[in-house]
Amino acid sequence: MAESDWHAIATPLIIGAGFTSPIASIAPLTGGVSSDIVRIELEDGTLLCAKRALPRLKVASVWEAPLERNHYEVAYLRVAAGIVPGTAPKVMGEDQAHGVALLEFLPPEQYRLWKSELLAGRFDAGVPQSVAAALGSIHARSWGDRALAGVFATDDMFDALRLSPYLRTLAEHTPDLAAEITAIVDRTANSRLALVHGDVSPKNILVSNADDHPVLLDAECAWFGDPAFDAAFCINHLVLKSFHVPKIRDQLHSAATDFMAVWKKALPASEQEAAESRAASLLPCLMLARVDGKSPVEYLSETSREAVRRASLPLIRLPPHTIAEAVASLRAGPGEGAA
Repeated sequence: MAESDWHAIATPLIIGAGFTSPIASIAPLTGGVSSDIVRIELEDGTLLCAKRALPRLKVASVWEAPLERNHYEVAYLRVAAGIVPGTAPKVMGEDQAHGVALLEFLPPEQYRLWKSELLAGRFDAGVPQSVAAALGSIHARSWGDRALAGVFATDDMFDALRLSPYLRTLAEHTPDLAAEITAIVDRTANSRLALVHGDVSPKNILVSNADDHPVLLDAECAWFGDPAFDAAFCINHLVLKSFHVPKIRDQLHSAATDFMAVWKKALPASEQEAAESRAASLLPCLMLARVDGKSPVEYLSETSREAVRRASLPLIRLPPHTIAEAVASLRAGPGEGAA
């Protein structure tokens, strides 16, 4: 979107948020494939972030997504911040007609991107546990909430953004395991238990330099569904990075089991074991989906991709019941990746 268009759309949002200083500059921000994101600086020095959903994601495959996801992201960020203060950026305003959200800007000198830390081999054991605790609190507090179930009845959108491009595409590309993968897809699609973020990835998590608290970004996939998807999705990224950064492989494997222990402890006691079992069976499907699905991770070498395939296929055929079982299988396997 042209800078003049950003000016036209952002100005009423900024005024509506109570800011009186005019826009001094608008600069694009990088990192996303599903949205245009800009940093807006006002003449008084105030920094804001504006985000507009794109109808077609910036990936190699054709991947179209509904524009109303921006509205559900705004709703999620507000709910999450109300449950765990500081765990989401503040929403300053929303232009639903244009699919634009106005958010607080989180300066890079005050927040570090978790993905960048992990890819650089910098591991802090407290971060995955903090993410798991925040996520578990959001899931627990929203568990069975009929009002939120109505607000986030986004089944079709979640399918378009997550289940179809990752898992249904994977089933098509892996015909000998299509029945197993499809069964997990169907189970996930029909589990409506709590508020789900849908994209809990280190690329969408900032960590405060002041106190290490996590901030969840990019909640465009928000859905009232199976919270095990969030847990499996985040653990999957820890596992995938263990193939890419060998020097912290053991720490990442431990972080996967620690994440699960913290996350499930926050859930209702009667739901904990079943939630872990669902997450554990989802994990190898998500591993393989990020190699052979519509949106493969960009940092794995072909050697590492093949290692992921060798590790995940047996776990899809015979799903683990716990994350510890999955991690034990990974530790016993080849797992050699690129440095």
